[in-house]
Amino acid sequence: MINGIKDFKNVFFIGVAGVGMSAIAQYLAGIEKKVSGSDRYFREDMLNDTKEKLEAAGIRCYLQDGEGITSETDLVVVSTAIEDTIFEVQKAKELKIPIIKRSELLALISKSKRTIAVGGTSGKSTTSGMLFDILEYAGLGPSIISGAGLISIIKENKIGNTKCGTGDWLVIEADESDGSIVQYHPEIGLLLNIDKDHQEIDELMDIFTIFKNNSQHFIVNQSNELAKKLSQDIKNDFGLDENLGVGYFAKNFVQQGFSIKYKINDIEFLINTIGKHNMENALAAIAVANQIGVKIDTCASALQKYEGIYRRNQVLGNKNGVWVIDDYAHNPVKCAAAIMACHALSDKVVAWFQPHGYGPTRFLRADFVKEIAAALRLQDEIWMSEIFYAGGTAVKDISANDLINDIKVLGKHAFFVEDRSHFLEAVKPHLSGNSVLLLMGARDPSLEQFGKEVFEKL
Repeated sequence: MINGIKDFKNVFFIGVAGVGMSAIAQYLAGIEKKVSGSDRYFREDMLNDTKEKLEAAGIRCYLQDGEGITSETDLVVVSTAIEDTIFEVQKAKELKIPIIKRSELLALISKSKRTIAVGGTSGKSTTSGMLFDILEYAGLGPSIISGAGLISIIKENKIGNTKCGTGDWLVIEADESDGSIVQYHPEIGLLLNIDKDHQEIDELMDIFTIFKNNSQHFIVNQSNELAKKLSQDIKNDFGLDENLGVGYFAKNFVQQGFSIKYKINDIEFLINTIGKHNMENALAAIAVANQIGVKIDTCASALQKYEGIYRRNQVLGNKNGVWVIDDYAHNPVKCAAAIMACHALSDKVVAWFQPHGYGPTRFLRADFVKEIAAALRLQDEIWMSEIFYAGGTAVKDISANDLINDIKVLGKHAFFVEDRSHFLEAVKPHLSGNSVLLLMGARDPSLEQFGKEVFEKL
């Protein structure tokens, strides 16, 4: 019976290259567990950057053929994408090895630390990264288990989504999309926002209410209409208006190129990032940090050194007067925020988006159309390629072109290129010397390479 992280020593991850799985695997290796794993993307005699970095962290990697699971394995970890029919799962069952999901293991890890769980439908990775940077700058030696790589950690030639500190605090992302957020019992729960994403609003409210009830202390965004309904104490909350009565408020937002300036509780802040949504993310991080003893001016100094999060407003460079930006935006609110963050950078924003999953795209169709159309200026454009399909059973009765046609009806410039390999050729005539090419999408592991190729061939 696995009741805590002391109950196992030798752990095997099926699907270890996934961003959530690799973070936990590296964390466990960092606290001297014997960690190994397999992934369908591993191939013999084929280089894999994630595999190399995992092995550099002391994690032995195998092909997904069952070789890595032995009688010495104490625990097998699976993600929600791993089905019971997979051979390795069957082998673990035959050997009577306990099998748990990634989120269950993260819940066990969080019990071993003073945990801050960051929840909400948007901004979790960025806020977690900002909070981690603040706590580290303040000398608290925090740990982090994130859903995205911090550039500061990536520069250490690591994946960047985890770091084991020597202090008591652990920052984690609490994911509502698979319902796993209800498993965590953090010392501090942070709720950034609630917007329609993977579930209907009623379902999300139920999930986040459990998250609140499981948290010893709960901090919410009073500027989000739904999140503020779950406030525990408004004096601990944050918002974008000092008249809300919150303990932490932001004002005087200005974006100058690739940096933003604003005030939090009348203290000046400057961060090398873009978008008002990132001011809001920083405000959330500061609300937590200050309540555990970090002064607000120390937070300001820390965030001046903030280097960003992988594929969150990530600037790939400028070529022929065109800035190319890669972003993980994948729900309606995130896509709109990513587009609007680029308005201050150029006269024209040309955005490309690859939706993922037929079910999610169908569920969010009207919201995508509404939010993206509202974010586009008269001269801006939205392009889409066909929905990313990761496999499994799906009713393919919707196309990204349906969204494009809906946006056209609203009078905005919208274009469909079914095969993204033809996108650059098609879009080049639409790019001028003062424009931004914004690439958006998630879940598809090839998007990073796609972004690089677009920039190189521009």
